[in-house]
Amino acid sequence: MVKLYALHILYKNLNSAVWLKTAYDVQSFGYFQRGTAQDTMAFASKTIVERTQSATRQSVKEGDYICHVYVRADNLAGVVISNHEYPHRVAHTLITKVLDEFSAKYPPSTWASANEANIDFPALAAHLQKFQNPKEADALMKIQSELDETKIILHNTIGAVLERGEKLDDLIMKSESLSYQSKAFYKTARKTNSCCSYVG
Repeated sequence: MVKLYALHILYKNLNSAVWLKTAYDVQSFGYFQRGTAQDTMAFASKTIVERTQSATRQSVKEGDYICHVYVRADNLAGVVISNHEYPHRVAHTLITKVLDEFSAKYPPSTWASANEANIDFPALAAHLQKFQNPKEADALMKIQSELDETKIILHNTIGAVLERGEKLDDLIMKSESLSYQSKAFYKTARKTNSCCSYVG
């Protein structure tokens, strides 16, 4: 089952990364494990952002999780933490979407001095929930899923046609034998009728 655990926005300074906004979905963890899971994800996210060059995307495996990271040229960074089954392309689409929306609301001049407490960006948590199902959230995934279903239907239809084709071959064989009989009938009828031809 595909799963998103975290969605982060950070600003990468020269020496470190600054948290701008975070959202977590750790309901699948045990109650007493949730805090530790969040701390581990936060540490991994910040560390990977600090070690990622500007204008670079990467997906890094960390245990049972994958950290998808994108640091834009303006050093605004996004991180999605998912399980291994979550599609990489959809994760990076989510990061791009979130960073574009965030930068439209908060100009680059505010990023260096901002902190998570003074940033109101509820869209982050909403996107984390919406993208839990990548087929519903991402139009291309939905189209791909529909194409896969269409392929299955087409394969079934082709199978039915091939079965039908075998029956058509039998009909064709019967049709060919019928044409031989028709030719024989025509020849016999012609011979019979030749005795009665009109001589004028």
